[in-house]
Amino acid sequence: MTTTVATTPIAGQKPGTSGLRKKTAVFMGRHYLENFVQAVFDVVGCAGKTFVLGGDGRYFNDRAAQVILRMAAANGAARVIVGQGALLSTPAASHLIRLNQTDGGIIMSASHNPGGPTEDFGVKFNMPNGGPAPEAVTESIFTRTTEITEYRIVQAQDVDLSRIGRHDLAGMAVDVVDPVADYAALMESLFSFDAIRAMFAGGFRMRMDSMCAVTGPYAVEILENRLGAAKGTVVNAAPLPDFGGMHPDPNPTWAKALMDEMFGADAPDFGAASDGDGDRNMVVGRGIYVSPSDSLAVLAANAHLAPGYARGLAGVARSMPTSAAADRVAAALGIAAYETPTGWKFFGNLLDAAKVTLCGEESFGTGSDHVREKDGLWAVLLWLNILAARKQSVAGILREHWATYGRNYYSRHDFEAIETAKADAMMAALRGRLAGLPGTDVQGLTIEAADDFAYTDPVDGSISRAQGVRVLFSGGSRAVFRLSGTGTEGATLRLYLERYVAGPDGLDHNPQQALAPIIRAAHAIAGIAAHTGRSTPDVVT
Repeated sequence: MTTTVATTPIAGQKPGTSGLRKKTAVFMGRHYLENFVQAVFDVVGCAGKTFVLGGDGRYFNDRAAQVILRMAAANGAARVIVGQGALLSTPAASHLIRLNQTDGGIIMSASHNPGGPTEDFGVKFNMPNGGPAPEAVTESIFTRTTEITEYRIVQAQDVDLSRIGRHDLAGMAVDVVDPVADYAALMESLFSFDAIRAMFAGGFRMRMDSMCAVTGPYAVEILENRLGAAKGTVVNAAPLPDFGGMHPDPNPTWAKALMDEMFGADAPDFGAASDGDGDRNMVVGRGIYVSPSDSLAVLAANAHLAPGYARGLAGVARSMPTSAAADRVAAALGIAAYETPTGWKFFGNLLDAAKVTLCGEESFGTGSDHVREKDGLWAVLLWLNILAARKQSVAGILREHWATYGRNYYSRHDFEAIETAKADAMMAALRGRLAGLPGTDVQGLTIEAADDFAYTDPVDGSISRAQGVRVLFSGGSRAVFRLSGTGTEGATLRLYLERYVAGPDGLDHNPQQALAPIIRAAHAIAGIAAHTGRSTPDVVT
């Protein structure tokens, strides 16, 4: 039986580039999840359509899945494909949308944010191309949440999502599928599993930290079962509702145990980690950390070694805050390089138009045209394919890369949970000074240019303004200032720092030491301490 439930609009439910994220208790509140899901169905349409549904297994994932299924049935959906146990990594969900040519999908995740009753939950809609909804759609969903007066839901027993196969829910087909199988088959079509398998058989060792998040089952199946990595290679492999108390963000701060192992006396050859919903990655060699910006550049330079990319790359794209290291590779390869705002949806247009093959962002996200999301495990497998083909260490590959292209020293400093008003005031003051910055000297550095980054999409002509303040110094160095919307409390100031050093002279410096002049100049230009009361970042990556 379908029930129409009266409700009232809930203001402030504005989804960002990664969907709607709030505290779990908010989503569990009266009508909150239902209002947002109904708004999604009202905007994208539901009658007769097929959707994919899954999530990262965080707290409330299972209950939210049942609500969404009953609402899809009440709104006339023909079919929903859902991962067993309501689990799907974000890239796997993107693949299922594309593979089955569905009308989109709903992904339940707050990405790299912590999970649990007092932590975060999230919901986002992905389009039929498998990528995140564009701004026009998310704005329409937001508008609808402010107008909604009722939602529709079927009164029925829970669907048994533990049992693979077809189920019926009020006339709607619910197909429960193995969340790993189709994704694993896609990876096997892109990479030389034989070469990687032989590398493991020859004694190669790695550690994969899945951070008690959704990548665990994927990593165990692919790395241990299909590629022959030693049992136990994947640690923290079981997805847990609270991620085992971890902060499932794969960076040197939150994946400290992995970093300690990789810099220890008996370190494996290769280390990797992935985040809550499986779309981010961190890569570490024995005794050497690989920044996301360097990782994108190395992957671009070596992608042809993997069967799926043997024909070469159409182009490379990076988010504006990501270092220019990939641009140097693109120039050497004679292919296009694009600089976009932060947000995977901007890459989606370039990928759909076949203008680029690889893309990446500095926040540990890398991907290709195989799906329309960043893909953590894909990046790990491409690294493994390159290591198997080149028969060198991670450190050896990096050193050769820097000797060839020069080194872009790079770091991101995060100042978290700043009072929003103070963060906004700092950015407003900085934007007000931009015109007067070029030609001035700050902390011994000359500013060549300064702007508030704007982007004109080469595919659809749309314009995105105010995407982050860039200050460019002489010699290829720069500082970028952005406020992030991925948290649920206050504002996060992200300060991106870059210094380019050409040739062998740039190989052996400590990144933070190499960046010290840029750090001092950035703090002085923005007046970070004066505006926020902070002089030390919470997280350095």
